[in-house]
Amino acid sequence: MKTENSACDTGSLTILGIETSCDETAAAVVRGPVDRAILSNVVRSQFDEHKAFGGVVPEIAARAHIEVLDKIVAQALDEAGCSFDDIDAVAATAGPGLIGGVIVGFLTAKAIAMAAGKPLIAVNHLEGHALTARLTDDLEFPFLLLLVSGGHTQFLMVRGVGDYERLGTTIDDAIGEAFDKTAKLLGLPYPGGPAVERLARDGDVTRFALPRPLLDRPGLDMSFAGLKTALRTQAKKLEPIDDQTVADLCAGFQRAVADVLAARTRRAFDLFREQYPRITPTIVVAGGVAANGEIRAALLKASEEAGARFVAPPMALCTDNAAMIAWAGLERLRLGPVDDMGVSPRPRWPLDQENSGVLGSGKKGAKV
Repeated sequence: MKTENSACDTGSLTILGIETSCDETAAAVVRGPVDRAILSNVVRSQFDEHKAFGGVVPEIAARAHIEVLDKIVAQALDEAGCSFDDIDAVAATAGPGLIGGVIVGFLTAKAIAMAAGKPLIAVNHLEGHALTARLTDDLEFPFLLLLVSGGHTQFLMVRGVGDYERLGTTIDDAIGEAFDKTAKLLGLPYPGGPAVERLARDGDVTRFALPRPLLDRPGLDMSFAGLKTALRTQAKKLEPIDDQTVADLCAGFQRAVADVLAARTRRAFDLFREQYPRITPTIVVAGGVAANGEIRAALLKASEEAGARFVAPPMALCTDNAAMIAWAGLERLRLGPVDDMGVSPRPRWPLDQENSGVLGSGKKGAKV
């Protein structure tokens, strides 16, 4: 995979991607499939808008997307040396995500596609994460995906474009959410993940015996709400807590999360080998939590011990971005047919449709 600034190659597919599912406004231009290149990848964070609230406020996020998206798209095209005439299709996140933001990005993509006379591709945000390693590492199917982000924690079997099986998921908090809530409980700044990791470096991981939920049960499902509750209980017992206690709690919490993910990853390799005994397992780790050093080290160690391959795309492509959406759109465009203008954005959109009822559903659709 190459990252470069150059005029679009008319001999390849060139896709404009748009991502607005949470609090990043992003646009990118990607070319492929043979000469895989990110021609531009512009991301505008809303950190300052949400910092005072300790988390993402959906209404504020949607308004922020409206204010800057047209400029972000223009910048992405300019950096790629492209015009709308040069692109072959427009891909945009159509879900899952905060519905206000999803609507802003997807309707913008619809308008561009209609005005430019280009195909429209509705991309599942999770599929963007799932296929990123094919852009960065030219990865072949099948492989395992561990998606660890603020909103999702899932193990998936990735067999092909549009062919996914959810092997396990969190039954309560996603990992990123658990980190943010833990940080807030301990009086740490938002976003919580980096703050917890920073303090954990000076903490004693052995001081508090925090639980590793569900590890005594089969399967790959996970739970982090109980771990968070156990940490709160310890903190309450020792109030007022000093800086070292905060660091020790962060270290114990982070180690417990890493242990759970490593144990479930080893089990995922076993499941992979049961289905594909002649293929060496590969696990792709994506999502913002993939930036956590201790978690990455634990997963890498589990992979090495199992004789498996560990792949983590560059951090700029692990967190929410539009290059992954453009690439997923390119993969889908190759298979055809593309979406019509009647497709609607949605707040819920599981990758594995056959397993979509596991956690229930409602008016918004099946839960992810």
